[in-house]
Amino acid sequence: MNGAALTPVTWPKLTEELADRIAALEPADGSAWPRVAIDGATAADPGGPAAALAELLPARGRPVLRISTADFLRPASLRLEYGHQDPDAYVDLWLDAGALWREVFGRLGTDGDGRVLPTLRDPVTDRSTRAGYVTLPPGGVLLLDGPLLLGHGFPFDLAVHLMMTPAALERRTPPAEHWTLPALRRYDEEVRPGECADVLVRCDDPRRPAWTG
Repeated sequence: MNGAALTPVTWPKLTEELADRIAALEPADGSAWPRVAIDGATAADPGGPAAALAELLPARGRPVLRISTADFLRPASLRLEYGHQDPDAYVDLWLDAGALWREVFGRLGTDGDGRVLPTLRDPVTDRSTRAGYVTLPPGGVLLLDGPLLLGHGFPFDLAVHLMMTPAALERRTPPAEHWTLPALRRYDEEVRPGECADVLVRCDDPRRPAWTG
């Protein structure tokens, strides 16, 4: 999909049309809960579109559970085993994919009960959030936002990738986080999110997005 034509769009129009598309989703595996990824580097702000969609979908008859990967990180003793700024660890060790499978996707699969753990660990204190399970009713939508989401085999029914050129990514990433740039390049090379996502959004300039529609 990297070669797909991109059309200029406003964020309000983009989120309205995405909300319409998500509201019409029927999971291919027979699950009762559509699962949607908003994938993008932190500099692309995947939480922004996710929050906007979470506001729009209930009016379309779709309850929403929004989860951010920042709340599903592995313990610091594991993710920082090779230091605080190791790019490979950022790709391989930071996200607790096993917990997401166990506490989110497994519970929203064909044999799931819809009772989902919304957060696992506080990224600041590194302690369990002790969150209680919440029930997403049948037909409700999971919105999972964050970086490096694709390539884990998560059963997304729609994957949106917020893409940026290397120059824009470097420009919009705070200097203290530049150590993550090699990790994001590795993700692009190995996972190729621009090819496996269903919808691409170019957001080099956050004021002027373009997308594949």
